[in-house]
Order: sequence, then structure tokens, then C-alpha cells
Amino acid sequence: MRRRDFILLAGGTTILPLATRAQQSNQMRRLGVLHGSADNAQTQARIAALLEGLRQLGWIEGQNLKIDYRSSLGTGASISKSAAELVALAPDVIVAGGSAPTEALLRVTRSVPIVFAIVPDPLGAGFVKSLRRPGGNVTGFMQAEFNLSGKWLELLKEIAPRVTQVAVLRDPTITAGIGQFAIIQSVSPSLSVDVSPVDIRNAAEIERDIASFARTANGGLILTTTPLALMHSGLIIGLAAQHRLPTVYSTRSYVVRGGLISYGANFVDLYRGTADYVDRILKGEKPADLPVQAPTKYELAINLKTAKALGLTVPPTLLARADEVIE
Repeated sequence: MRRRDFILLAGGTTILPLATRAQQSNQMRRLGVLHGSADNAQTQARIAALLEGLRQLGWIEGQNLKIDYRSSLGTGASISKSAAELVALAPDVIVAGGSAPTEALLRVTRSVPIVFAIVPDPLGAGFVKSLRRPGGNVTGFMQAEFNLSGKWLELLKEIAPRVTQVAVLRDPTITAGIGQFAIIQSVSPSLSVDVSPVDIRNAAEIERDIASFARTANGGLILTTTPLALMHSGLIIGLAAQHRLPTVYSTRSYVVRGGLISYGANFVDLYRGTADYVDRILKGEKPADLPVQAPTKYELAINLKTAKALGLTVPPTLLARADEVIE
């Protein structure tokens, strides 16, 4: 065995091959996870998918992987505190569940590898230098491609043909909110629909703006992808039902809770995908070299009970395309 393959330990009395030393030091790796509420069923399903993906790749929590969890709910200050706590634990890699956690982590570290899931616009947000070669300490999985936004308007017209006025609920402070509205606006003339933005800020404004828009004849809503929308999802679903406004959502979770129709990525699948990148980083690859990935499959969900309550007859062709139909 070559001399360089040995290392002299403290005290000079014991020598071990470097390969053995590496094996011992890699027995327990550390993963940080910055995510939503642990009491939330959706979050539980996503974390379960991440853990299952890791198990399939040989990483078992408590055996060769220690996982530290912190919540990304609450104010910006509380998310920043959680991010700082995770980084202080010196993890080998951190999984961030969304834009706000990713942004908070990047304010704390530019060296600890970060894998994000469910980020609408990582390039516009400045998280990566390019989608193909991120170039820094962060990479991950986009929530959707911007062109998907036009599909939401098409689906709204298909399920509610009489809709001619559409309010697009968005967060104007993030690039995704601006970009998604721009795509919807670009396809609206071909569908003979007038669209207008409704900026999401707080519950009181959401309630006031939707009530005001509901006085418009032949109206409908599109709820774009934003953390604020998720925070106020129950209120928005309730207001859409109260004012009898056909509404398209970005994920099936809204439809399960009473929303009319959704088209978007399966977030559980996105979390499962993060396991592959965590594995590759733990094995030595760099986030800078791992391309940001977009979903390869989108799911269509329809709530027939809600459609009936709105007096809508769902076209058979639309039902045939649905991945999930809730009776």
C-alpha cells in the first residue's frame, strides 16, 4: 500500500487507511429541512415522499442520516431565524420548501448546498445564475413553467364558457406574480376575455377585492402560485363559492378542499425528486453543476360537487382528460 494512503492519527500510535477513515466519517451525514407546518397533511405527505426517496437511495434517517427540521411558516423574521438555526447546525445539505425558505437560507449562507422544491421562478428571484448551470450553492425543482399560466385561462373558459371577465389573483412583489399575469394577459384576446390583476396582500383586501369583482357580470378567477395564496387558500375558496365565481387553481389541494378545478405539478413528486439531488450532493456533486428541473407532468383535478353548486356542466372531453375527479 502506498504511503499516501495512510494517515497518522493524533498521538502517532495508530494509522488507518484513508479509505477506512472516509467510510467512518461518512457513516452519519446531516440534512436540514426548512418546510411548512408539521401538522399540515400536505406537508406531511411531501416530507414522507422525500424520506421514501432517500430510503430508496440508501439514506436512512437515524442510521446514516440525521435530519433537522425547522418551520418556514410565519413572518419573514421567524423564517430567517429558522434558516439561521439550520445553518448553524452545519448540515451537509438543506432542502427548502419554497421561495421564502430559499431566500432566507441564501441570506445566511452561500456555501451550504441547498436544494429547493416548489419555487415558481428561481431565475427571476435571483437564486440561480441560469437554469442549466445554477452556478452557486443552490439548485432544485421549479413549481411550473410560466407558459402553464395560459393553460389556466383556457381551462376556465372550457369549464365556464360564459366567463368574459377574469380577475387574476397574484403577488406583485415576486417575479412569478408578474410573469404569470403577463402570460395570462397575452392569451386572453384569443379567448375573448378581459383580464385584470388583483394583488394579494392580506385577508381584508382579498375579501374586499373579490366582493367588488363579484359585481362584474360573467366573472371568474385564477389563483396564481404564491405563498400568500396558500396562506389565504381557505378564505379564497370560500369567497369563490360565496360569490359563485368559477375559479382555476394551481394545485389539486385546493380542489380537494372545495375548489372547482386545478392544473399544476404534483408537489409530492417534486419533493420525491429532491431526494435524488440530496443523494448526489452527499456523494460529492455540486449544486452549481446540477440543472434546475421543471415538472415533467402536470395534473388536472375537477370537483364535480363544486361544479354542480355553480350550475356548471363539465364537458365530457374535459372529464376524460382529468387525472382526478372528486364526486
